[in-house]
Amino acid sequence: MTRCYIGIGSNMGDRRSFIEKAIESMGRAGINVTRVSSIYETDPVSDIPQGKYLNGVAEIETTLKPRDLLDALNEIEESLGRKRLLRNGPRTIDLDILYYGNEVIKEDGLKIPHEKIGEREFVLKGLRELGKALR
Repeated sequence: MTRCYIGIGSNMGDRRSFIEKAIESMGRAGINVTRVSSIYETDPVSDIPQGKYLNGVAEIETTLKPRDLLDALNEIEESLGRKRLLRNGPRTIDLDILYYGNEVIKEDGLKIPHEKIGEREFVLKGLRELGKALR
């Protein structure tokens, strides 16, 4: 099992419900959610007009390889109505792999640790709350 950290966000519809459903869906996808940080309301990090986000961080354990984990998270997003119409646009749910164990991955479409961790205070706050030592 590998310990990973997943960024969770929603700014459309019933934001809290989408987050709760995403966490439940991870459990059904063979992803063991061990802890979830507090959920914070944040302003969007985008020039596109949109509503405020609810954001948090989930600590998980999984046997899925990084690309398979990404695919599983994308399937959960799609099942919850995520449409990728605009980059950084509004979304029902957003699930980002922040850390996958101690691995560093730089592939097309998969960068771990997530390249924008340091730019997102809500991510840093959630990681600190869960006791993740940042590198």
